[in-house]
Amino acid sequence: MAFKYDIRFPIGNVAKLGIDMPRYNRSFDLSLHDVDLIEEALRARGRELSNMRLALSDQNPAHFESIRVIEQDQRENEELLGRLHHQKIFYRPQANVYVGG
Repeated sequence: MAFKYDIRFPIGNVAKLGIDMPRYNRSFDLSLHDVDLIEEALRARGRELSNMRLALSDQNPAHFESIRVIEQDQRENEELLGRLHHQKIFYRPQANVYVGG
């Protein structure tokens, strides 16, 4: 089943067209290894962004825009890692008392 959207043209009369738009895939079939690879790539990207940020000076006005972009990328990267982490289900033995470590 596809969604229907009304498309309106700003010039002349307003026209409505029913166009079937494809849906996004909301279900992914990933193995644990796939998720580990994704997380490791995100961590490597985080290290790369951190090194880029350290190379720039807060005192140089020419670096302000680059710093802003790098810090935004760092936030997005960390938020994605957090969302992946919070979707995991961690199993504990039910029969015995669990001692974490």
